[in-house]
Amino acid sequence: MPRIQQLSTSVINKIAAGEVIERPASVVKELLENSVDALATRIEVDIVAGGSELIRIVDDGEGIHPDDLLLSVSSHATSKIRDADDLFGVQTMGFRGEALASVAEVSRLRIRSRQADQPHGMEINVNLGDVVLPKACGCPLGTQIEIRNLFENTPVRRKFLKTMSTEFGHINEQFTRVALANPRLHMVLRHNDKIVVELPASDRPLDRLKLFFGGEIADELIPVESTAAGVRIWGYVGHPSRSKSTRKHQYLFLNGRWITDRSLQHALTEAYRGLLMVGRQPVAFLFIELPPDRVDVNVHPTKVEVRFQDSQQLFRQLLAMIRSKFLSMDFQSELRFPQTSAGTSPGMLSGFSQPTPRPIEQQRELTEQLSNWINQRIGDENPSPLGTGFSSQSASPRTPSSPAGTPDFRSFIEPWRIGRDTSDDETSHTSVVSSPGKNGDDTSGGTEATMGSSFPDDSAARQAISESVAVAEASMPATSIPATSANTPALGSSVRAMQVHDCYLIVETSEGVTVIDQHALHERIVYEHLRARVLAGAVESQRLLVPQQIEVTPKEAALLLEQSESLQKAGLGLEDFGNGTVIVTGYPAMLRKMDLQGLVRDLIEKLEGGGTAGVQSSARRDILDELLHMMSCKAAVKAGQRLSQEEIESLLLQRHLVDDAHHCPHGRPTALSLSRMELDRQFGRLG
Repeated sequence: MPRIQQLSTSVINKIAAGEVIERPASVVKELLENSVDALATRIEVDIVAGGSELIRIVDDGEGIHPDDLLLSVSSHATSKIRDADDLFGVQTMGFRGEALASVAEVSRLRIRSRQADQPHGMEINVNLGDVVLPKACGCPLGTQIEIRNLFENTPVRRKFLKTMSTEFGHINEQFTRVALANPRLHMVLRHNDKIVVELPASDRPLDRLKLFFGGEIADELIPVESTAAGVRIWGYVGHPSRSKSTRKHQYLFLNGRWITDRSLQHALTEAYRGLLMVGRQPVAFLFIELPPDRVDVNVHPTKVEVRFQDSQQLFRQLLAMIRSKFLSMDFQSELRFPQTSAGTSPGMLSGFSQPTPRPIEQQRELTEQLSNWINQRIGDENPSPLGTGFSSQSASPRTPSSPAGTPDFRSFIEPWRIGRDTSDDETSHTSVVSSPGKNGDDTSGGTEATMGSSFPDDSAARQAISESVAVAEASMPATSIPATSANTPALGSSVRAMQVHDCYLIVETSEGVTVIDQHALHERIVYEHLRARVLAGAVESQRLLVPQQIEVTPKEAALLLEQSESLQKAGLGLEDFGNGTVIVTGYPAMLRKMDLQGLVRDLIEKLEGGGTAGVQSSARRDILDELLHMMSCKAAVKAGQRLSQEEIESLLLQRHLVDDAHHCPHGRPTALSLSRMELDRQFGRLG
């Protein structure tokens, strides 16, 4: 075995370069951070051939002292920390003291710099690690750094660089991150002597967002802000209609530094749960300001990952900030007709209207409910077993009497009325057998799961629903019970609606017409009732006289039994029967005639990660929330199922018992609205 020997400085710097400098964009990032630390007000970046031939960055910052110029290209030399204790209170972007030395080892580097009190500037050159002593030169105030022929003496690294356009794309992204974090900087980016973007200084971050991402996204951003326990979080989050397939449009900045953090990204996902389709990601530009001693930024060579002293507090604050903002808004979907030059509308597109503020009284009550929900959802000592679908039923139940002069609508909005055979007597609970569905995602093998069979006519069920109705009524004026938006009929009003294609409900409203997906709406209603019962610990499990056997693999059985405690909270009893078989011993009493085998199969798929990514390693509350989603989907009326007029009216009236009746638990819209004005315009009735 070879003897141990001390590595040379050149080899050490090349190893450091491999950690810090992955590609030209890594160099741009380090140099831009140095310019920001130098208090520059203007930064110009020139790139040639994607950064492989030239990277030049010029700033008007404080500059480098002549005596420090040689140290600036030495390993682990920095002006930003003095001892180890300073690492726990870093207030600058760069501090490790290895970037310039690493860059100088694998390129031809030239630095020119002049401070305000110096009559001339100083220049230093480093050619592939060989340092040329500094000399005087003429240059403006600030610092100019040129890197030529990056990776010239490491051809293997240079060979693995991508195309010029790809490498410049990475540089552009690094430039974007610094520009978004510092809107007061005047910044210029050029590629091959052509200006790509020039950003004038601005006091409005939104102006810079519009320049980078366009008005289509920027105009629909929702401002958010929260301050708690010395931590300020502010910025903009995207409207649910502007979701993306990846997290690339999620920008998190900590004290001006762009970071990635799985906990905060998870908080974003949770805040949008039920508002986005599965697999879609929200748009967000968020800025976090907190004391430097409460975060460790020295856990990653490139400083993109950090470790917070109290990540749970940040998770709570971010989640509550976004959810409280959403609770004060109404994401009513609408039908839109794209305009043409001739003023005609060749087709209809679905979209989202601008958020409409809720009345102050509702906002106040929803804020109280949000506080209760947050404590239940992510409490440290006793976390809620549920996901983040927000609902008025999670508040403490209240049962005031109906206001004088207000009709009692309980007989019309009891969920078990949906799907009932109205020819039966008052105690009958015959299910309506669903016909084959027309949409693949709405059918479940022709099961008889409808809301009629979901809620038996027992005192416990009636009490739970009566309490939820009382909560809804208590938040409304005594003279009437208004709808949650102008496009939904008021409770007790004469509902004029019809069913088309045994799938959609066409409803007349005071503002126009609304098209409702019967499955999506019913799914949301069932989900909210299930969730309310689980939160209250009032889920009644109906034991099976003959347990149902389901054949599974040993791995699948282990996954199911590992979550048995969470499943029991939702009323689903599972036991190991041996020989590759599990048995279902019970199911929620409020969900009769359910396809239990299909439910268990879907649950296994989720646990194995075949559906929502990461479910297998999610917290117990997320597993249970996934189960409630599946139960509500299978229990809801299906596309292709004929409803009676009474069932249609009952379903429509139940929209007022849930806060987010505009979306199903999976994020699909439940209704699309078309205004009377748009109808008149389309038919040429407007002058």
